[in-house]
Amino acid sequence: MVHLTAATLRRLRKLPQAPSVWEGDRQPLVAGMLPMLQGARGDGICLLWVDGSAGMVRSMDVVPPDTGHEAMVRSLLQAMESPQGAPPARPQKIIVRDRELHFYLRGILSELDIKVEWQPELPLIDEIYSSFEGDDSPFEARLPEPYDTLLPEKAGVLWQDAPWDYLADHQVLAIKLNQFDIDTLYVSVMGMLGMEYGILFYRSLQGLQQFRNRIQAEDDMDRKLEEAFLQQDCLFVTYDAIDEDDTHDLGDLRWDWIEPSFGIIHPLEGLRPTLDGEEAAVLMVAMEALHRFLKKHHRTLEEDFVECTGSYRVPDPSGKSKTLTVEVSSLPQIATELLDEEPDQDPEDGETPEVQFLLREDLIPEQAEMGLGLIPWMLVSHLEARARLYRVSEQELAEAGEGLPVLIIRTSRPKAKVLIETLQAAGNPHSICFNPGLDPFSGNRYELEILQTGNGEFHLIGEFSEKDASHVAARKQWDRRCRTTGGVCGLLIAMGVNSTQRQAGIVDTQHMMALFELRALSPDHMGLGPMMRFGYE
Repeated sequence: MVHLTAATLRRLRKLPQAPSVWEGDRQPLVAGMLPMLQGARGDGICLLWVDGSAGMVRSMDVVPPDTGHEAMVRSLLQAMESPQGAPPARPQKIIVRDRELHFYLRGILSELDIKVEWQPELPLIDEIYSSFEGDDSPFEARLPEPYDTLLPEKAGVLWQDAPWDYLADHQVLAIKLNQFDIDTLYVSVMGMLGMEYGILFYRSLQGLQQFRNRIQAEDDMDRKLEEAFLQQDCLFVTYDAIDEDDTHDLGDLRWDWIEPSFGIIHPLEGLRPTLDGEEAAVLMVAMEALHRFLKKHHRTLEEDFVECTGSYRVPDPSGKSKTLTVEVSSLPQIATELLDEEPDQDPEDGETPEVQFLLREDLIPEQAEMGLGLIPWMLVSHLEARARLYRVSEQELAEAGEGLPVLIIRTSRPKAKVLIETLQAAGNPHSICFNPGLDPFSGNRYELEILQTGNGEFHLIGEFSEKDASHVAARKQWDRRCRTTGGVCGLLIAMGVNSTQRQAGIVDTQHMMALFELRALSPDHMGLGPMMRFGYE
């Protein structure tokens, strides 16, 4: 059984214990509640914690139907620390009607002086559930003083260190603390994929390994990926652009354009975008030691992920002593094991290709227009006759269906020429897929349009919300057309984006500068899988 951390228990014990009885239950979500719950799905389960003495809802959450009892604990902790329209408090007693949940909570809450009882009926829950009209006020992340100043400053130092430039997420570092009830933190750096930037500090190596294994083994992404994310046990710092509309690669932005976020993830607490004083102190010490280690060893690690160790005397932010001795080391053996555990891809020819796990975002020119379309086979032959068709195979194209489904990129003539030269230098584009993704913080699901070139590189073409009706319709038409052509499709590079005569969705023949033959593949065939967004908004 998973238990609450010592720091969490101490934090919860500091809450005033109110002479109240709370009721907790999980029930199917009803359609009338969907507008009140951002990101909720109609097949979800609603988790409710109600103060029976005051007759009010303290927390409500929605999870997939097969979520375990940990979600009820996460919801209960939210009811204690961040209730809706009530001060934080700890109840004297809670009542549930699920026998398994009753025994589970008795073990989890045994050290918090909270009685857990079972009874078959919860009339108040039933009444509130049927008529619920909740307060959906936004939650404001906060840090205790003086960490509200110190942690962002330290995050800025690590941003300048840019460890994601040379450390992949499987290249784990160990930070030996022996303080704050923590022996060692295990560091995983995000950002080499060019999508999400941040640093995760796992409380155990086993927890890090289990999370990676669950993600790699997960087939039902919609149901399980978010739950796997919430099963992690780590502190984190993540980075986002201050301007949400900024289209630049986050890694290229200056620090004054970046906003850091801090928090923890725990199986029994879920995602908490706040830190108490002790947790903030842990993160402060770990970030300072990590910075010193990177400053000393980054040149070695840029060449190869070999064994490096450093011992540092770091100021004690808690004030209990002047300094703390912290040891930081790289774990190349663990990195090899984690990489070996990743599933093999492309089993058709009996070989496992070498995949470069870098998702580049520098291919598409700024101000370019993109879309999915179709060009007639006669026009394909015309482009081939003019030496503007680039093939990936020597076999003749089978002219099936209305024409060739194409991804269209329209830009200016100079930028189109540079784009064509860049693609040719990369071995020409070979394949394209739509890869699933999830933002576990908001619950939003999205789709990444990814292109692979002959040199093995992956390029992000576009990102679309699953709620984007126009993309959903275009994608369905794309899939139908690609099935007709047996997966054969194309990438059409065109100029004329600044033409006053251009029409939306229509490319003049004289503006077509290059057509690259592609294969529409599944993410599995391209060695990809579900991707997760870690930035907190």
